[in-house]
Amino acid sequence: QVHLVESGGGLVQAGGSLRLSCAASGRTFSSYTMGWFRQAPGKEREFVAAITWSAGSTYYADSVKGRFTISGDNAKSTVSLQMNSLTPEASALYYCAAAVSGSRSPSYSRARYDYWGQGPHVTVSS
Repeated sequence: QVHLVESGGGLVQAGGSLRLSCAASGRTFSSYTMGWFRQAPGKEREFVAAITWSAGSTYYADSVKGRFTISGDNAKSTVSLQMNSLTPEASALYYCAAAVSGSRSPSYSRARYDYWGQGPHVTVSS
């Protein structure tokens, strides 16, 4: 069993920054993938970013490239998402996710992930 606890959501003005963090417990994560997804009201949950801890490879949705940065601390089993130059379109629930079962689904697919956090809310005001 894996438990994910997110923190760092809140309200920010357009153009501002927020940092989300996700602390994982229950298993070691040295060879797994961690991701961030978001879901706005009335919309599908969409991929934001992912990191593979073993290789340090990162992946981003086109909509956030150059503005968001995902990073991980393997020793602490935490993953963070630094979000800069935020726009109102980024307002959503942000979910941390852990892929531990070795699924071959791509990192941007929800099917890849086995465990999900509760989702801190991010609101970007215009």
